[in-house]
Parts: sequence; structure tokens; C-alpha cells
Amino acid sequence: MAKKILRVQVKPGLVRWARERAGKDIQDLQGKFPYLEDWETGAVQPTIKQLERFANATRVPFGYLFLNEPPEEPLPIPDFRTVVGEARRPSPDLLDTIYTCQQRQEWFQGYLQMLGEEPLDFVGSASLQADPIRVATAIRDRLHFGVDERRKLRTWEEALRLFIDQTEGIRVLVMVTGTVGSNTHRKLDPKEFRGFTLVDSLAPLIFVNGADTKAAQMFTLAHELAHVWLGQTGVSDSNPAVFTDERVERWCNRVAAELLVPSDALKETFRPESGLQDELQRLARYFKVSTLVILRRIFELGALQEDEFWRIYHQELDRLVKFKQGGVGGGDFYRTLNRRVGSLFAEAVVVSALEGHTLLRDAYQMLGIRKTETFERYAKELGVA
Repeated sequence: MAKKILRVQVKPGLVRWARERAGKDIQDLQGKFPYLEDWETGAVQPTIKQLERFANATRVPFGYLFLNEPPEEPLPIPDFRTVVGEARRPSPDLLDTIYTCQQRQEWFQGYLQMLGEEPLDFVGSASLQADPIRVATAIRDRLHFGVDERRKLRTWEEALRLFIDQTEGIRVLVMVTGTVGSNTHRKLDPKEFRGFTLVDSLAPLIFVNGADTKAAQMFTLAHELAHVWLGQTGVSDSNPAVFTDERVERWCNRVAAELLVPSDALKETFRPESGLQDELQRLARYFKVSTLVILRRIFELGALQEDEFWRIYHQELDRLVKFKQGGVGGGDFYRTLNRRVGSLFAEAVVVSALEGHTLLRDAYQMLGIRKTETFERYAKELGVA
């Protein structure tokens, strides 16, 4: 007698919701789940093991599939991404990244309170009415992030590392990765978001999507710093060439552009007689920013007509997409870990664990480390062991 196959009752709308939530078409999953289309119509019900595999493939909590209707999963922070008229469903990757950073920030807040640290005076010190040039100058002075020091560096990666280190030097957590945690199978999409800021007067946190180019990450970090000065938490796409109608993003983009490419410095170095394409490349290397940022700044100087600006913008965008190189830190595990969780956060966790204030298992979980040997080596790399 043949063994009866036990199937579970799942509402077809929940299966479809889980697939769409993961950003997948039926064709994307049909190789693993041949009866997926039938599940979504209700013609066939999955087995419990099939449903478990489906939940893992779509990164949806297993229990959600037994609800009567899909749950609401709004972004836990304001959304300032600049797609007009489009309702964006946040991906599981974005949601999980925000939740992880919120947990890290909460731990760091408690750590700083234990140390008796004071709130940071620059958090929320600006407003949308403030002059972006003055705010950019204030940020640059606080960071000591001058053009002269930056232009002497050989690569964008060196400039980005310096920028991150100087930002963490004023006690702003910076985390840069192109994946969800250390899971290399869950890659973040810069088209969905480029960064976000979790504002807090004690422990502000900036996340930069490391799947983007190094030059783009420079602009994102500058943009998110403007969010810190404004005191505004939110998810951004921080596109330097988009002149959005959204007030917060427009203001933060102006601050970021001025922070990276000061108007006075650009006026002194811009050589219009050399040809625009050559100048874009030269000035991008000089300021260690993307050619799109330089293009925006030249347009703002009045040296370009709007139609010419957009024509060259699309040309540059196509070129940058072809040559995109994301990530920070190369193949070195400890350097990558430093950027993924941030050196400031990592050192605090390691010190707290070594002093017995944080359980080792909790430290391992926050850092994404599994082995004691790795933790001990990392402590030595940080110079705290």
C-alpha cells in the first residue's frame, strides 16, 4: 500500500506574497519548486518539507505562511528614496540589515552609557533652513576631511577608508557591506538603497551599501553624515545627479556635494578649456569622488546647460555600471569584518567581552564570528588583547 503524502493547507495568496516579497518571478523558483504555480492557484498544496524549503528560499519566517493574510512589513524607519509615485515594498535583505544595525546601535548605546559618555553636540545641530555650504564646512572641520589630504591618496579605496576612519573618530558608527551580515548569498542591491542613518545623540549609526562603487560610497557616506547633522533617521538612495523634490534628500545631497567638492576649490581647479570629459576624469581623481559628483558640481557652477548635463550624465552612468567595483576591504577577513561591523563597534564589543561585561556568545553573534580562535586573533588585530 502506497504511503499517503501529507500536505499542509496554505492560502495561495501567502505563497504568492512570499515569492513577491523576495523579489522573485515564478520562473526564478520553478526549478526548485516545480508545482509553485499550482501552489499559488490552490490547485495543489505543498508538503511540510516543501514549504520549509520554500520559506528558506524566499527568506520568509516559516510561521508567516500559515497566516490568514500577508502581514504588514513597513520599513521601521522613514523612507527618503527618490522614486516618485512608486510604493516600495522593502526587501527581506533591507529589513534584516536595518534590524541588525538597530540591535548593534542599542548595544553600543548601553556600552557608552556604562562608560558615562556624553551626547554628541553636532547630532541634530542643523536644519533644512541652514545654508548647505556652512553645514558642509562644519562637517569638514569636525572630521578634518580636507581636500589637500585626500588628493594625495592614490586610490578611491584609500580615500574611503580615511573618510570612514575620520567619521568613526567623532564617534559615529559606520558599517559598510554589500551583503546581509556575513551571508555572501544575500547580496544587497544598490538600486534598492544606497545607505541609511539611525540617528541618536549618543550613538549615531551610518550604514553604506558596500555593493556600490567606492566613489559612490564616498557620496553616500557624505549624504548620511548630513542626515546626522540634520538629526533625521532614514533610508536613502543618495544619487548625486538626482535633483529631487524631497526636501530632506535635496538638502542632504547639496551638503554632501559641497563636503566632497567645495565650490571654492572647484572654481580654483576647474579648467574648462581642457574639455569636459578630460576634466571629469581629472577632477574625479583629484577630489576622489565619482565623475557624477563632479558633473553635478560643474552644472551647479553654471558651466553646463541642463540638456548637456543629462546627456553626459547618462553616458557616465552607463560607463560606471560597466566598470563597477563594489565592496571594501578586499579578501582579508579581518579587514572586511572591520568595515562590515565598523572598527568602532568591533573594538567596543571585543573590549567589553574581554572585560566580562558581555557574554562571549553574544559578542560572537554581534560580530558574526563562530570560533574562539577567530575572536582571539581579531582581538590581537584590533590591538586590544
